[in-house]
Amino acid sequence: MTTQALNSLAKASSAYLRSAMHQPIQWHEWGEEAFATAQRENKPILLDIGAVWCHWCHVMDRESYDDPEVAQIVNERFIAVKVDRDERPDIDSRYQVAVQAVSGQGGWPLTAFLTPDGKPFYGGTYFPPTDGYGRPSFKRVLVSIADAYHDKNGDVTEQAKMVESAISQAESFAGQGGDFSPAVIDTIVKSAVRMFDPRNGGFGNAPKFPHSAALDLLIDQYARSGDQQLREIFVTTLEKMARGGVYDQLAGGFHRYSVDERWVVPHFEKMCYDNSELLKNYVHAYQATGSEFFASVARDVIRWMDEWLSDREHGGFYASQDADYSMDDDGDYFTWTLAETQAVLSAAEASVANLYYDINEIGEMHHDPAKNVLYIRASVEEIGKRLNLPVEQVESLLQTAKKKMYAARLQRPTPYIDKTVYTGWNALCISAYLEAAKALNLESARRFALRSLDRVLAEGWHAERGLAHVIAYSDPKAERRHVPGLLDDYAFTTIACLDAYEATADLTYFNFARRIADTMLELFFDPVSGGFFDTQKAGSADEKSLGVLGTRRKPFQDSPTPAGNSAAAIALLRLHAYGSSDQNYHDKAQQTLEVLAASAGQYGIFAATYGIAAVHLAQPDTQVIVVGSGEMADRLATAALAPFAFGKSVLKLAGNEAVVNNLPPKLAQTIPHLPEIKTGKTMAVVCSGFTCQPPISDPEELAEKLRLALVTNG
Repeated sequence: MTTQALNSLAKASSAYLRSAMHQPIQWHEWGEEAFATAQRENKPILLDIGAVWCHWCHVMDRESYDDPEVAQIVNERFIAVKVDRDERPDIDSRYQVAVQAVSGQGGWPLTAFLTPDGKPFYGGTYFPPTDGYGRPSFKRVLVSIADAYHDKNGDVTEQAKMVESAISQAESFAGQGGDFSPAVIDTIVKSAVRMFDPRNGGFGNAPKFPHSAALDLLIDQYARSGDQQLREIFVTTLEKMARGGVYDQLAGGFHRYSVDERWVVPHFEKMCYDNSELLKNYVHAYQATGSEFFASVARDVIRWMDEWLSDREHGGFYASQDADYSMDDDGDYFTWTLAETQAVLSAAEASVANLYYDINEIGEMHHDPAKNVLYIRASVEEIGKRLNLPVEQVESLLQTAKKKMYAARLQRPTPYIDKTVYTGWNALCISAYLEAAKALNLESARRFALRSLDRVLAEGWHAERGLAHVIAYSDPKAERRHVPGLLDDYAFTTIACLDAYEATADLTYFNFARRIADTMLELFFDPVSGGFFDTQKAGSADEKSLGVLGTRRKPFQDSPTPAGNSAAAIALLRLHAYGSSDQNYHDKAQQTLEVLAASAGQYGIFAATYGIAAVHLAQPDTQVIVVGSGEMADRLATAALAPFAFGKSVLKLAGNEAVVNNLPPKLAQTIPHLPEIKTGKTMAVVCSGFTCQPPISDPEELAEKLRLALVTNG
């Protein structure tokens, strides 16, 4: 901090913006005032987009934006605008496309230069403070851009037009529509097979991201087909990741991605949405394979989220944990030197832990070679042989070592937790917790998920205004402000409400799902070409005309959260499966998938959620309604919940009154009138494609019936 004076970001709500309130830059928040000032003073806009969890954003803040010389150039020659990409993903997504068109790369920090009306003409990501590594210094860039804006304004204007055209074409999908074909599922799966790294797991080379939707699609297709090649891909990937440094071996939870192909050295930030989607992967892999290892990883992810990313008092999931605790740090909180290990462990514990986690005098961190990333290098059996110890003793020493190391780590300065509660990301976490709760019988996870959803609906949903994007900000001193919900918020929350309905059989959640989906259709659906825009229609929200926000986008690529259009289609198809709004939901979902039908396969694993939506459209949904209470009802429910496949849902209803009052439209027309229901017998009814089969009272018969239904449907 180079000055005690506060800039205007002291009035911001976002944690990322507030972290820059002490900088000597005269920052503006995104808004009409900033653009009016730029036009009045005829200055270009310097747009900085970043996030509180972003390591290189912190580096550039320290090196450049805290520097009085840089501040003088910026303040004299630019209007500086700072944006939090988590708070405003609509702004970020458009300017990412712009900078990629100019420089060939995107990411954070995103540094864009705009005309006074917000049209981008130049940009990049991180700019160093001095010339080096083939990059000009930030000061030199600033001076050159300011000079070019005034001396070569015609060229700048022409460049801005070209970049704006690139943004408008990036995800318009004009002329790419066609008839939907289930063959797209196989095309996307084959893309994953081609990209699979058989040695290290995962897809492609370094850097490696999890690609959770692709893994889920592979698990579903394996569950339907029994294809052992698909099993090998997701089993190898999930095992390698969980044993790698990309997984926090002490606290649980996954870091954002790995910088190497072996999953050893991560980017250390942890995001709630990465962990929610990976939690689903490990739960689904457990259901598909019965591997207790996958179940244990799932429980461990929940342990970390419970401890670090959960508002235990009010419900809700926090956004992220930072990678670093200071500007000079790069994962130091998570990594270990040999001396640090020996200081907290006994000699016997250290001998085992150092072999298990591959802790040596020379580690993996370039900025501090003594620092080791913890990853599982050797099995307990190998360690036992090497140290001539029984496996049981190795396991015991490892357990005590792990507890001591975690306790010691808790004494270190802790990376910042962004306690912002985002609607869409919370919905993903809620769905993941409910998935884990039903597959692993975790009542506490179920309760917390429902409390969190209740909070989202109570504080984030308004009948007139719709959904808000932000439920609560991290800093209690920050002003609460309304950011209109985006397509992702609506789609993910609709799905979370349906998951909650299936977890509780409480029709209130189903009705919420329907209301939110109807509002999503009203605000985002394109009635002309089909599909959903990512932001609300003109007139539905403010700021439409600022910068390039008027450019329409229809997101179909996962990035890394599930793509909004694909998630919206899944939500509508699941609603339709329960008989809602007759054909309307189904037709709108099909129109959405047809927007990208001609080219979806070309996107490969980046269209994996599209592939999952295609499964929902191509396969008849299967619903299992368990009626009754007691041990037999529990056994039937367990049998129904055990197998994994998309489009399979389970409802457990206590008795005749619950059946009558808690069924959605189509099922309410059939189930209550079955003769067996009126006898009070405990039973399960399997319905598929709006046709219900005779009731079943034997759990083994139910399991077999489901197995055949899912395989036949595949």
